[in-house]
Amino acid sequence: MNWNPEQMQNLQWNGEIKNREEKERVAQKVASKAEDGQVIGFGSGSTSLLAVYAIAERVQKENLRITAIPTSQEMEITCASLGIPTATLLSARPDWCFDGADEVDPHGWLIKGRGGAMFREKMVMAASPIRYILIDESKKVGSLGEKFAIPVECQYESLQYVREKLFALGAQSVEMRLAKAKDGPVITEHGHFILDARFTNVQESLERDLIQIVGVVETGLFIGFDPIVICS
Repeated sequence: MNWNPEQMQNLQWNGEIKNREEKERVAQKVASKAEDGQVIGFGSGSTSLLAVYAIAERVQKENLRITAIPTSQEMEITCASLGIPTATLLSARPDWCFDGADEVDPHGWLIKGRGGAMFREKMVMAASPIRYILIDESKKVGSLGEKFAIPVECQYESLQYVREKLFALGAQSVEMRLAKAKDGPVITEHGHFILDARFTNVQESLERDLIQIVGVVETGLFIGFDPIVICS
């Protein structure tokens, strides 16, 4: 017996999607790359959500067999509501993946993590031989850090220590990310807290320096993945 798909659809997030027309065009472009029998890493965020809808439409119309490896709980629920089978990195490896980004610089370096799923996002991206990043023009920057802080996911007992080390590495400000819908901090998909660190000079070595801080689980810096950027 299966759950009623209409019940699952009611569990999906329904926030406003900014620049929706641009993102729809990008979503259609990446959806056209799906082929029968593929395992695809499904990223998180609004543009990725639209891409999943576009892929689901092809699955239904063309009877494609697609398996998704979701990078977030939100995406797992979306796949369940659309009838797309899912797997994990324990049982399958993606043929390719797609994801969004908060910032993309000319090197293809990224800042991600506003959804709190950066750990799973980076694991799926690292396991994928081909990576597509879906953005609209507003996400392009000359250098990382122009618009967004770098999310640093850390174990809660290490917050003060990590904060101190972030300033030592040159952070201009460090703030704990607070939830909008409840009192208290944002909790990541793996049960950790996020410190948003502002850096004005992001060098290639910064990701390595951040991850070496004891207590840091992952960061929202994605450097060296050489993604294919699909822009509206």
